[in-house]
Amino acid sequence: MSQQFERAVVGKQVHFSHIPDPKFKHNLISANFIMPLRADTASDNAVVPYILRKGCRTCPDFSALNAKLSALYGATMNTGVSRINGYQILSVSIRALDSRFALENEDIVSECASLLASVVLDPKLDSNGFFDEKDTALERQFIIDSIQSEINDKRTYAISRCMQTMCEGEPVAVRRYGDLATAEKITPESAYNAYRNMLDTANIEVIFTGSGKPDAAKKIFSEAFCSKTRNAPDYRLIPLRTSADTVRETTERMTISQSKLVMGLRTGAPQTDEELFAMRLCSALLGGTPFSKLFLNVREKLSLCYYCAANFDMFNRTLIIDSGIEAQNKQKAQDEILRQIKAIQDNDFMDDELANTKLLVKNALTTATDSPASMESWYLSQTMRGRSRAPGEEAGMLEAVTREQIVSAAKKISLDTIYFLTGNEQEAQA
Repeated sequence: MSQQFERAVVGKQVHFSHIPDPKFKHNLISANFIMPLRADTASDNAVVPYILRKGCRTCPDFSALNAKLSALYGATMNTGVSRINGYQILSVSIRALDSRFALENEDIVSECASLLASVVLDPKLDSNGFFDEKDTALERQFIIDSIQSEINDKRTYAISRCMQTMCEGEPVAVRRYGDLATAEKITPESAYNAYRNMLDTANIEVIFTGSGKPDAAKKIFSEAFCSKTRNAPDYRLIPLRTSADTVRETTERMTISQSKLVMGLRTGAPQTDEELFAMRLCSALLGGTPFSKLFLNVREKLSLCYYCAANFDMFNRTLIIDSGIEAQNKQKAQDEILRQIKAIQDNDFMDDELANTKLLVKNALTTATDSPASMESWYLSQTMRGRSRAPGEEAGMLEAVTREQIVSAAKKISLDTIYFLTGNEQEAQA
C-alpha cells in the first residue's frame, strides 16, 4: 500500500481520498460517480455532469456560478465522462488556489468543497422538479456533437467499432456517451431521473489532490453523505472473454482517403500483477514505442502503413493493434503484424530492445505526477483495480519483469477480430 494515498469511507459506497503533493500551489477536488455502462442509459447518464455545471440552487445560473468561482481567486470547474472497463465515470471537479495563498486568509478549500457539494447534490431545477429545459437542450446537443466528433475522427471511430464487434454483448462495447439515437431522446425528465439514479446507486469517489489540508473538504462531504440512504452495490471489474475461438472479420466502407486496419486480440486471463505487467511490456515491445517491432518493420522497413500501434487495456485484458494503410496493403500488413507477434512469442528480440522499452514505459509512468489532474486519474484507476500504488512503485515492478514472463504472456495472445474501414468500392476501383 502506498503511504501517500489515503482513502476513507464517508458513506455507503462513498469514499474520500487524499493525494498530497507539496509541489502544487493548487488543489483539485473532484466527485466521481461510477456507473455500469448500459446502452439504454449511457446518454442520459453522460449529460448529467454537463447539466450540473450550469448552476445550483445557491448559484442558479451559469453567470452566478462563474462569478462565485472568480471570487475564489479564479477557481475553475470541469466536468467530464470517461470509461473504464464496463463502467461509466461521471465527474465534476473544482481546481483552486490553496488557502495558504489567500490574501485575506479566506478558507478557499472549504468554500470550494461547499460549492462542489452544492453543484452535485443541490442542482437547480424547474417548477416541475426536473432539470431546466434550455440547459438540457444545450447539453443534449453537446453530447450529440461529441458522438459525431468521434465518428469524424476515423482512427478513433475504427478502434471503437472494432471493440464493439469484438465485445458484442459485453458492457465494454457501449460507448461512453451512448449512441446518437438515444442521445437525441434526452429530455429534462430522463436526465433528472438518471441523476437521481446516480445519487442512489453509483459508487462515489471524492478525491482531494494537492498541497492543501483536506480536513474541511472531508468533513463537508462526510456530512453530505453519511446520513443518505443509498442502494449502491460494490461494483467490481467485469471479466471479459479471455481467448478467441474464431476470428471475426468486418469491412465497413466510407468516403475516406486512408484505410484503417484494426485487429482486436484476447490476452488470456492475466490475473497477477506480474502477468499484467508482462503483457503491458509485451504490448510496448510490439507497438508502443518509436523502436517497436511494428514501427520498425511494418512501417519503416516494409512501408506497409502510415502508422501502426499496439495498446493493451489492463482493465479489459484486450490488445488493440491499429494501423493506417493503403487498401491494397491490407493482407500484407495483417500478415506482417501477426508475424511480429510470433517473433515475440519465439523470444526473438534483443536485450537492448527490452531495456529501452522498460525505460520508456517507466518514464511514461512518471508523467502521472505532473499535475493534480493526472495524479487523480492515476489513483482513481488504481482504486478500480483494487490497488493504491504510486507510479514509482509500479515502475519498480515493471523493471522486475523478465524476458521469460514476456514470452509467456505473448503466447497467450489470440486474434479475435479484424475490422477494416476503407473507401467506397467506386473509389477503390478508380
